[in-house]
Amino acid sequence: FDPGEQYLSLWVHSIEDTEEGQAYRQSVDRFNEVYNGKYFADIEFIPRNNSGGGYSDKVNASVMSGGLPDVLTVDGPNVAAYAANGIIQPLAELTLEERSIYLESILEQGTYQDKLYALGVMESSVGMYYNKDILKKAGIEVPEAGNPWTRTEFLEILEKLKPVMDEMGGYPLDMTFPVGEASIYYYAPFVWSDGGDLVSEDGLCVDGFFNSDEMVKAMGFFRTMVEKKYMSEAPIEHLFESGRAAFKFDGAWEVNTVYQNYPDIPLGVAPYVVGDDWDKGRYTPTGSWAYAASSNTENLEGATELVKWMSGVESGIRIWELSKTFPSTYEAFEQIDVFQTDENYRMLYEQLKEYGHPRPKTPVYPQVSTSFQQALESIALSGQDTKQVLDKSVERINAKLERYTRK
Repeated sequence: FDPGEQYLSLWVHSIEDTEEGQAYRQSVDRFNEVYNGKYFADIEFIPRNNSGGGYSDKVNASVMSGGLPDVLTVDGPNVAAYAANGIIQPLAELTLEERSIYLESILEQGTYQDKLYALGVMESSVGMYYNKDILKKAGIEVPEAGNPWTRTEFLEILEKLKPVMDEMGGYPLDMTFPVGEASIYYYAPFVWSDGGDLVSEDGLCVDGFFNSDEMVKAMGFFRTMVEKKYMSEAPIEHLFESGRAAFKFDGAWEVNTVYQNYPDIPLGVAPYVVGDDWDKGRYTPTGSWAYAASSNTENLEGATELVKWMSGVESGIRIWELSKTFPSTYEAFEQIDVFQTDENYRMLYEQLKEYGHPRPKTPVYPQVSTSFQQALESIALSGQDTKQVLDKSVERINAKLERYTRK
C-alpha cells in the first residue's frame, strides 16, 4: 500500500485456503497490479460457519458499530434485505457497455427498486438431469431447449416410466424437498413458469402471490408426484447416480459429480419443466454470491471499480478454473472451452442465458424461503390442505414484513 493510493477494504465469506478463496485472493492481487498507484484493495476472509452464521454475524455487528468495509460479498437473494436495511448502497453509475457484459439474471439479481446494488462474481443453475439409457429403454424423446415439457406432459412421462423403474427397484424421479435454500431454488420455477410470483414486484406484499392459484397448482403438482410414487417420500442417497432413477433435479455441480464419480451414467440435461400456461418468459433457477459497496464507504467510485473487477470476465474465468463455479459474464462463458464443447454444460449455460430468473426480491427473503420449503413439506409430503397452509404462510411472512410496510 503506497502513499497516494486509495485504500479499499474488502470482506468475503469464504476460507482463504479453499479453491474459491484462492480465486478471490488472486483476483485482488491482479486488481492491485492493474490499479497500482491508484487503488489498493485489502481482502479479509470471514468464513461462514456450518449454520451459515459467522460472516453474516460479523456484518450485522459492524452495521451497529459502523465498521463495515468498502466492499463486501452478499448472497444474491439477500441483496434486497441488505439494501432495505441500509447495509449496502447503489453502485456508482455503470455505462451501458459495462452493464452489457453481465448475464441478465446477474443484473436482475443485483437490482432493488430500480437501482443496481450488486454484481455477482458467479452464477448458478439447476439442471433437470436424465439417464439416457433409461429414457431410450422407455421410448421417451427429450424435447428441444425452447420447447420444454409442460407439467401435464411431464406427469404422463413419469407415469410411462413407473413400470420400468419399478422393475429396476427405483423411481422415475430422484427428488427431495430439503430444508434450507435448495427447495425454493429448485422449485420456485414451477410457479414462475405459470405466470405466478411468490412476492409482489416491490417485495413488500405476499397476499395474493404466495397463496395464489399458481402456487396452489404448483403445490398440487408436487403432491401428485408423491401420491403416485413417482418419487420416494424419504430421501434415498445416490438414487440417480446408481442408475435407479430416470430424472433428477440438482445444481450444476451434479455434472462434474457424475463425470468424476459415476462415469458409467449416460448423463443428459433436459429443458426445465414449465407450467401449462408458460408464456416463454424467464423461469429457471439462478443466483449466487455477489459484490456490493457498503453504506459506510466514502469512496463509492473506487468501491464500484473493485466490484466491477471482482465480478468481471477475468475473475469469472478464474472462479471457474479453480472452483468449477459458473461465471457471471457472457465473455467468460464464451472463453471457457467446456461450455462450447460439452453438451450438458452448454445446455446449462443456454438455460441460464435465455431463461434465468432470480429468486424473490424482498427484504424478508429468509422467511419467504423457509415458508416455501415448509409448505412443500406440509402439502406435498403430508397432504395438508393447500390453501390453508399457504394462507398461514402469508400470515407468518406478513408479520416479518410489518416493519417495512409501516407508514
